Amino acid sequence: MADARVFLASRNAKKIAELRRILGAALGGEVEVLGLDDVASYPEPVEDAPDFDGNALLKARAGLAATGLPSLADDSGLCVDALNGMPGVLSARWSGQPKDDDRNNRLLLEQLADVPDERRAAHFHASVAFVRDTGTGVPAEDVVGGDMPGRVIRETRGTNGFGYDVLFVPDQQDGTQTSAEMPAEAKDAISHRGRALRAIAPLVVEAVS
Repeated sequence: MADARVFLASRNAKKIAELRRILGAALGGEVEVLGLDDVASYPEPVEDAPDFDGNALLKARAGLAATGLPSLADDSGLCVDALNGMPGVLSARWSGQPKDDDRNNRLLLEQLADVPDERRAAHFHASVAFVRDTGTGVPAEDVVGGDMPGRVIRETRGTNGFGYDVLFVPDQQDGTQTSAEMPAEAKDAISHRGRALRAIAPLVVEAVS
C-alpha cells in the first residue's frame, strides 16, 4: 500500500491539511492524498444538492471521473438552532459571492445579536463521500456523516481554524475554547470531519490495499 494514492476534491489549504492529518493518522501514513492543485484542472461541479450528502457525492463522483483515483470529498457546515438549521449547506456562501469567511462570520453575528446565550446552540456537520472504481462500470459509493455539537459565541477568537471555527465553542472540551483556539490534535479528536473520516477510513484502506 506504500504507493497508494487517494484524491481529495478540495483546494482549501487548511481543510486539506486537516483531512490529510486525520487520514494519515487513521491509515498509518501509508496513503498519499492528492488535492485539486495536485492534479490536472477539470470542471468542478456546482454544489446545488439540497443536503450535505448530495454535495459531497457530486464532488467525489467528479473527482473519480477526472482523475481515475479513489476520490474523497466532503461537504460541511454550521447548523444553528435559532436559525432553523441555517446556514447549513449554504455555510460557505452565507453572505454571498465571492466566498469570504470574515464576511460570513460578521453576518452570522448580526443575525444572532438579539439571541440570548442559552439559545445559541449549534452543531457542525460533515458528510464525507468516497467513490471508487469497481471494474464493473458501476462505481462503489459510500457517504458517512459526523457532528460536533456546541454553541455560537459573540466574538471571534483564535487563529487555528477556518470558516466559523472562530465563533464556535464545542461542547466536548472545557467549554471555553473555540474550535480555532484548540490544538489541531484535540480538535481532530472531536470534530465533525474527524468523526466522519475515521468512520470512512476502513473503506479507503480496503480500496487501496
